[in-house]
Amino acid sequence: MSPFLLFVIILTYFSILMVISHFASRHIRDTSFFDGDRASPWFLVAFGMIGSGISAVSLVSIPGNVGNNNLYYFQFILGTIVGYLFIAFVLTPIYYNLKLVSIYTYLNIRFGNVTYKTGSLFFLVSQSFGASLRLLLSIKILQYAFFDALHIPFFVTIIVVLILIWLYTNKSGIKTIVWTDALQSLFLITVIAISILTIKNSLNLSLSEMAKSIVHHPYAKVFDWDIHSGSNFFKQFISGLLITVALVGLDQSMMQKTLTVKNSKDAKKNVLAFSFFIAFAQTMFLGLGILIYLYAERYGINLATQNGQFVNTDDLYPLLTLNYFGKIGAVAFLIGVIASTFASIDSCIAALTTAFSYDFMDIENQPHEKRKKIKTMVLLGVNIVMFLIVMSFWNSQGAIINTIFKIAGYTYGPILGLYLTGLFSKIKFKEKWVPVVCVAAALFTWLLNEYFIRTFNFDFGFMNIFINALLTIMFLIIIKKKA
Repeated sequence: MSPFLLFVIILTYFSILMVISHFASRHIRDTSFFDGDRASPWFLVAFGMIGSGISAVSLVSIPGNVGNNNLYYFQFILGTIVGYLFIAFVLTPIYYNLKLVSIYTYLNIRFGNVTYKTGSLFFLVSQSFGASLRLLLSIKILQYAFFDALHIPFFVTIIVVLILIWLYTNKSGIKTIVWTDALQSLFLITVIAISILTIKNSLNLSLSEMAKSIVHHPYAKVFDWDIHSGSNFFKQFISGLLITVALVGLDQSMMQKTLTVKNSKDAKKNVLAFSFFIAFAQTMFLGLGILIYLYAERYGINLATQNGQFVNTDDLYPLLTLNYFGKIGAVAFLIGVIASTFASIDSCIAALTTAFSYDFMDIENQPHEKRKKIKTMVLLGVNIVMFLIVMSFWNSQGAIINTIFKIAGYTYGPILGLYLTGLFSKIKFKEKWVPVVCVAAALFTWLLNEYFIRTFNFDFGFMNIFINALLTIMFLIIIKKKA
């Protein structure tokens, strides 16, 4: 792809986002950046959340991971559906009844200030790493595909992407993001459809033949019943449920969009519609995963292996689109990467800014002239932290989606434990011990997983979030106050 065409695509795409930002930023209030004036159409929010829920990690990691893990990720998707039902009918009404902006304020109302700050801090750490790793993969793809040829250093690419996101979100934040993410979700789904059709045509298959090729492929194994495997059905299903509750229902970046809808009834519709959209999109990714390996087999593309496993599976989809799918495939992939990057990272930056501003800077009770200054300084700090994390992980290898879920298991587990304790019990506890409990639960989870792997050859896999939350609840019971 020529540098000129690349520049035109990026400039055109960004110009569209700036136009949307301009119209969305009219008639804003002090809180518009954080709550979107609670006037967003629920269907628009649901569709736009596809881009936030997918990101460039899912775009390349889910299809690529099929080579090593078959279609076992579908077991995880089944669990997520149950998780979304819990979010729609349990968590969403609570957030609306309490009129929350930062969802971690619930912990202050239920337990107290120390628990509130602890829960928010765990979110800030987890989201900082999760968002940065998603940004890392996006930058790696853009760097490999386009910017290395222009001799642009990767740290410059990181800075440019963060500045572009700042420009169209700085003024009205989540109010703009709701609209820009809907557009980016449309681009993302279109890119996947183009990739599937390109492979279908390259292999000279009809739609029915393509479906049969997917179903009968050796990788088309959906259920894993091996109890020792990290991809065992029960581990995947339960972790899908719990990770969805934690990474969506207890995640400020995802719920902040839902809370821009005007009432609880529409917010439930939003969550349920989004659950359908995201499950459908992720299932498309799995089908695409088999197709890209089928394409590689048909055309004799050699893939690096180690110990019987494919190495760097995240590289396969970009490799094919940029070198084998023609100019249309390359352009579509570039737009998909940009769309998934902006749609996931802008929401995370807004959420991190919101959580820190409300939970630690008490922006809600600050005078009017001070609010904008606080928001701007926090937003700048969030961008700097993300830049440093991406730089630190630049040389990492393997499927990044696995790394993200592993980190989430240790950081969101305590948050999940705190919320479950608050929702389904009436206990109070000695708050000064809450930070110790949450850190200890995460540490013990890691130690237990290492012990079980070495002693019983049993990997918790994504189930570490369940163990972590369970340990958190047990430790909270130990420090509870006497009646």
